[in-house]
Amino acid sequence: MDLRAKISAALKQAMKDKDAERLSTLRLINAAIKDKDIDARAAGEDDGVGEAEVLGILGKMSKQRTESARTYEEGGRLDLAERELSEIKVIEEFLPQQLDNDASAKAVDAAIAEVGADSIRDMGKVMGVLKSKYTGQMDFGTVGPMVKDRLCAS
Repeated sequence: MDLRAKISAALKQAMKDKDAERLSTLRLINAAIKDKDIDARAAGEDDGVGEAEVLGILGKMSKQRTESARTYEEGGRLDLAERELSEIKVIEEFLPQQLDNDASAKAVDAAIAEVGADSIRDMGKVMGVLKSKYTGQMDFGTVGPMVKDRLCAS
């Protein structure tokens, strides 16, 4: 079952269960995907966005909510922070398991070897390989500096 089908099935189940919070988050996910579909169709892609793009959307939504929750906690709005955290739990149900630091390091080393990267100029190629294979499984904000360090060291 592809990701869109899983999200649709979860949406239907949330409606049946009358789970308003979960339903709200699933509707936000669907709306974000449909927005990207519309953008893709306007750019000439008839199929809309693919699985990798959906994973990217979900990852971005999760990251946004993490930052919002942190901001709300710093501002003393724990009720809003808890809502953001509950939305994160729903979104992360559809994301693949995140790689830990050791697995990310191995993936970076494998991508560097695959591309044959030997300088910082090859960073874009390495990141491209990582994004094509590990979208939704790693935080590229933390992996980027790791790639840079590896390429500068060689």
